[in-house]
Amino acid sequence: MSAEIICVGTELLLGDILNSNAQYLAQQLAGLGIPHYYQTVVGDNPTRLKQVIEIASQRAEILIFTGGLGPTPDDLTCETIADFFGAPLVERPDIIEDITKKYVQRGRVMTASNRKQALIPQGAEVLPNPTGTAPGIIWQPRSGLTIFTFPGVPSEMYRMWEDTAVPFLKSQGWGKEIIYSRMLKFWGVAESALAEKVAPYLNLPNPTVAPYSSKGEVKLRVSAKAASQSQAQDLIAPIEKQIKDIAGLDYYGADNDTVASVVGELLRGAGETLSVAESCTGGGLGQMLTEISGSSDYFWGGIISYDNSVKVGLLGVNSQDLAKYGAVSSIVAEQMAAGVRSRLSTTWGLSITGIAGPTGGTETKPVGLVYVGLAGPNEQVQSFEYHFGAGRGRSLIRHLSACTALDNLRRKLLI
Repeated sequence: MSAEIICVGTELLLGDILNSNAQYLAQQLAGLGIPHYYQTVVGDNPTRLKQVIEIASQRAEILIFTGGLGPTPDDLTCETIADFFGAPLVERPDIIEDITKKYVQRGRVMTASNRKQALIPQGAEVLPNPTGTAPGIIWQPRSGLTIFTFPGVPSEMYRMWEDTAVPFLKSQGWGKEIIYSRMLKFWGVAESALAEKVAPYLNLPNPTVAPYSSKGEVKLRVSAKAASQSQAQDLIAPIEKQIKDIAGLDYYGADNDTVASVVGELLRGAGETLSVAESCTGGGLGQMLTEISGSSDYFWGGIISYDNSVKVGLLGVNSQDLAKYGAVSSIVAEQMAAGVRSRLSTTWGLSITGIAGPTGGTETKPVGLVYVGLAGPNEQVQSFEYHFGAGRGRSLIRHLSACTALDNLRRKLLI
């Protein structure tokens, strides 16, 4: 038994909107222990939608449609499904009444086109929409096949799924097992290198382990299928511990953790404070830190020293060193870190200087060259050199620089 998610809308194919509905439904199905192996996006075209239904109905027992339930001519989901299965559309007076009432509450008059939303396949049940005007359906057009339709508006779909679809699925005996996952996160290690280290775990049947990589971060999703979340957690726990032991300091957190949030907790736990000096990241490092609620407990502020005069005037960088070694150098990174730590009187000072591109690189200092400076207690100052590569683009180089700077501090705090 499996489900398939079918998202209808030409705007999805054109990339005009992000398909967050598919992500939400995938997570919800996992929580119910209902496997799904395919997701399909199709435009507002009845012929192509029928082709999708033909294929999906042969490989899944639950078809979940989102989109195409509105009053406009291109909203064709319900009538196309009915036509595919040879069922007539019938107008439901209770839907007309519900839509009319909602329009009155909003101080508007229902137009004739809205009556289209009251047409559902004969034999289908109404899937109520508490917040919008477009209802969905729950329909079993043949034995072994259940169809759900939802509007494309995410907030409406979420409410309808939780209020009606989930109880219905559970009443049919689905959802007796759940799929629970832990997302383990790593920084400072390549996906291929980590996958090689944990290779024996990648073929486990339950729990399963799968690697992912995005923007310099590597993730291992550990998923278990069990009768309850606690049982799934019991299956995951020993595997998670073994992976953490193998990864060592490359492991930094799980699930909703970020490098910034983990660094923040370490600083808070130690009763220590941080200030930052940024050049090529232009405030991105400070933004990552201040996105964390309560970060004022440990983060005191920063200086964006984009121009060399700011490096000299506010951070105390030696002008002769700037002239000799350039702004993008280890010695300047160290002086920036030490300078901001001194100026703001914090336990730690963290700095970034580099060439984010796409211009500004030279043969000796190419785009993607970044130095991180770290100044700590007892006047300890050190720097780290990185080559992120010109092909990664300005935005990604800046992101990698900020996260890598935080990761250096994280490792220092754990030693």
